[in-house]
Amino acid sequence: MRLEQLQAFLAIAETGSFQQAARQCGFTQSTISRQIQGLEAELGLPLFHRSAQAKLTLGGERFLPHARKICQEWDKAQQELGDLLAGKQPELCVAAIHSVCAYYLPPVLQRFCQQFPDVQLRVTALGSDRALKVLKDGLVDVAIVMNNRFLTTGPEMVVEVLYEEEIAVLMGASHPLAKSDRVPRSELGRYPHVVFKDGYGMQRLVQEVCLKQGIPLRIVLELNTPETFRGVVRQGEMIALLPASALVEAHSDSTLAVRQVATLPGEERWTREVAMVTTRDRLQIPPISYFCQLVRELILPASLPPGVAISNRTTVALGSS
Repeated sequence: MRLEQLQAFLAIAETGSFQQAARQCGFTQSTISRQIQGLEAELGLPLFHRSAQAKLTLGGERFLPHARKICQEWDKAQQELGDLLAGKQPELCVAAIHSVCAYYLPPVLQRFCQQFPDVQLRVTALGSDRALKVLKDGLVDVAIVMNNRFLTTGPEMVVEVLYEEEIAVLMGASHPLAKSDRVPRSELGRYPHVVFKDGYGMQRLVQEVCLKQGIPLRIVLELNTPETFRGVVRQGEMIALLPASALVEAHSDSTLAVRQVATLPGEERWTREVAMVTTRDRLQIPPISYFCQLVRELILPASLPPGVAISNRTTVALGSS
């Protein structure tokens, strides 16, 4: 059963004439006749009495409301998809890591709301792993997260690296490690660590780099917001390895200390990449495309805290290479 067969059936039922229905549909009369014959063969019943006027048979009368409903649903679907391509979507959902929500998104959100005042913007602060999961599940349109190629596989995924930032050590101002400008990597294993909860990319990153460097990692506490990290490390020996964007407020807090991790010649710095992730189909929708454009434009070097640098912005369609 094809849509044009249903449309031909409705046109004949409305006009009572194969000839008038052909003109209305833009087909020849023979084409209309073949469409109805095919439909009748598929349904197993005649739909019209072939006489001076095409009148519905009993089967045609029973089929008429169903044909109307199918065509109405098709028209409704076309209208909704047309509205979507025209930017008339009810909402745009974004999931982003806490530091991005706190420092980088506010000007993006303001500009977006000015351009698309009728689109409800919904922003949720989530860990990277969780944000990517809800993106894959279709619950959000854009995720701004710590880049992780293992979680963004698939030909439909588009990943754009926004910036790279250094991992530093957060501790209380009176902590023994605060006496030096840089913390030797070997010293990190001597103290208890506070890390992000499971589901946050930073926990996995800290575990991976410590394992790679042979640093014993003693985790005593898991948290999920930068402000709670600052609260728990102010006193005692606990330390935290955090990205530069999560340490912005710590730099101006006299009760806290931020120290870089010392590197030897030839050693890689501890850094993380932050990327914007969406899907190919979503980039065709004007509000989503505009939001991504704003993120690119408004995350500028001047707006980044110490230890954060703009990377060479690359867009990668993972899974297609």
